[in-house]
Amino acid sequence: MRRAPRDRFRLESPCPALESLPRLRSAPLVPPLHVVLVEPEIPQNTGNVARLCAATASRLHLVRPIAFRIDDRAVRRAGLDYWPLVDVSVHDDFDAFLRAMPPESPPPMLFSARAERSFLDAPWAAGAALVFGRESVGLPDALLRRFAGRVWGVPMAGAVRSLNLANAASVVLFEALRALGALRPAILE
Repeated sequence: MRRAPRDRFRLESPCPALESLPRLRSAPLVPPLHVVLVEPEIPQNTGNVARLCAATASRLHLVRPIAFRIDDRAVRRAGLDYWPLVDVSVHDDFDAFLRAMPPESPPPMLFSARAERSFLDAPWAAGAALVFGRESVGLPDALLRRFAGRVWGVPMAGAVRSLNLANAASVVLFEALRALGALRPAILE
């Protein structure tokens, strides 16, 4: 039987040996963290961040313009079988995102390669919005100026300009969850 290219890594049937191994889980953070991608450009990065949000019970917010389609057909074609597990919202602009947040939410936390403070020193809070910019240029200068006291970065020893968007979101989100105690106690299923 010939399989479609997107199915080449899928198993025909579950592997009983793997299915019997326990999976390490944690309880979801309440209220959940919000991962915000401002004007995302690369669908694979957004797909990886969406999977990250599904795995951590975090909410994903996409701020337009989005450089690719995320309708049902495009998502199915991309093989994002976990997309229904993602709590995703799309906003016309950053102010629309801010209006959609609950009034008791902490102020947004912006992450940039041009930050002067480490994300390890950030004041994490449940329900916080973790905001990331476009892959090519990061967050707009106007947004960085508007929230100047709320910008952090991931320190790097190497000479690269920045981390990949999905990698940066992973590092930051898991540090926030760790700092908030949301990764303990671990549960084996």
